[in-house]
Amino acid sequence: MAAIPFSLIPPLIFFTFTTITFTASPKRVVIELIHRDSIHSPFHNHKQSLSNKAQQAINTSFARLAYLQSKTRSSSSSTSEEEEDYQADVFPSIDSSLFYLNFSIGRPPIPQFTVMDTGSSLLWIQCQPCINCFKQFGPIFNPAKSSTFNNVSCLSPYCRFSPGTRNKSCDKANSYSKCMYNQTYVHGPSSSGVLATDEIVFKTSDEGTTTVPEVIFGCGHDNGKLNDRQLSGVFGLGLGHLSLVSQLGRSFSYCIGNLYDPFYHHNKLVLGYGARIEGDSTPLEVINGRYYVTLKSISVGEKQLDLDVNIFKRRTWSNDGVIIDTGSPATWLIKEGFEALRDEVQSLLDMWLNRYWYSSWSLCYEGSAREDLVGFPVVRFEFEDGAELVLDRESLFLQAWPNVFCMAVFPSFVNGDAYTRLSLIGMMAQQNYNVAYDIDGRKLSFERIDCALLDD
Repeated sequence: MAAIPFSLIPPLIFFTFTTITFTASPKRVVIELIHRDSIHSPFHNHKQSLSNKAQQAINTSFARLAYLQSKTRSSSSSTSEEEEDYQADVFPSIDSSLFYLNFSIGRPPIPQFTVMDTGSSLLWIQCQPCINCFKQFGPIFNPAKSSTFNNVSCLSPYCRFSPGTRNKSCDKANSYSKCMYNQTYVHGPSSSGVLATDEIVFKTSDEGTTTVPEVIFGCGHDNGKLNDRQLSGVFGLGLGHLSLVSQLGRSFSYCIGNLYDPFYHHNKLVLGYGARIEGDSTPLEVINGRYYVTLKSISVGEKQLDLDVNIFKRRTWSNDGVIIDTGSPATWLIKEGFEALRDEVQSLLDMWLNRYWYSSWSLCYEGSAREDLVGFPVVRFEFEDGAELVLDRESLFLQAWPNVFCMAVFPSFVNGDAYTRLSLIGMMAQQNYNVAYDIDGRKLSFERIDCALLDD
């Protein structure tokens, strides 16, 4: 199949925070992120087909959109940055999560393998003694053997932010009574146990380590009987009072390379001071733990789409706006934005390629995105104050089958939801960018860069 004769245009990742003062000094922590399909992931399956990976990405994107749509409806009357939601996303699993990370906890340090979840803010792991525990790769943490472990008492100011139980079982007359937690999920089992502190050790890219003392976390004793998880717990990075991010400073960044390159190992998350905040920035608004930006326009090549400049704005007391997210591979746009982009891309491709009917809400073609889209013009998402995400063909198209590719932008009305006009900027659109969150400065920055250049 002949390549499209376009002029070649150079192709140009809910974390949370609080106002509580922690005893540990904020520092820079660089964490390697392990993509689900990477050869460095224990879940890597070299026999998994390209179409299975693509379908998994679409299913993950669907689940994420439905969750965020539901969450915006249930909390649209609040505009508080500090508000917690203790009922989080679906229980993180192999099928619904993109990134994982390693760390060690306690002294002596016990290795942990956790899923990164931006839908919840609490870091929790499985602990002995276990009432119910699911299968994991390494040993279950035994707090009795850690010299640096301490329970959080009921009288601690942190205890009033403990998820779920509100600690009604606490004996307020006993300052040594343990602070309990119960992290629930919309779908899947909950995790319950005690709130505690211990030191956490992260490996750095230069083969060294960084130790963070007195990290608040959930020590889970009842986590459901699930034999297929093979995880130690959940690394919550939502905006909440007990988030690790809040314990390390009010800035962070992440850099993600090609999501579908199994050999890429430079994906990273930087927490605390020293996060790389470079590039053009756009205003950032934090509402109920979600990160909103204002999308101003969309261009295909040199052509700016004919869109009302206000259609992507988040209005107070409404279920609309644009969320920047790390849980969905695909991007979701409201009807007007999606149809304008689809129509323009279709007008360029219909002259050269054969349409493939996958669904009424997708745009797919027969062929190879890598071979048949050489020279296809980049798509620009321009945000308020001029910051841009520039999507080349690897960020805009998903190879759904060996001989079929689809645009990785879908309409947010696909769930039949008439109550929200929410748009979602997913991870494929953020590939090959360092994305930095300056919470105090209320800005989000995009820097186009090879993540390998950020290695220590």
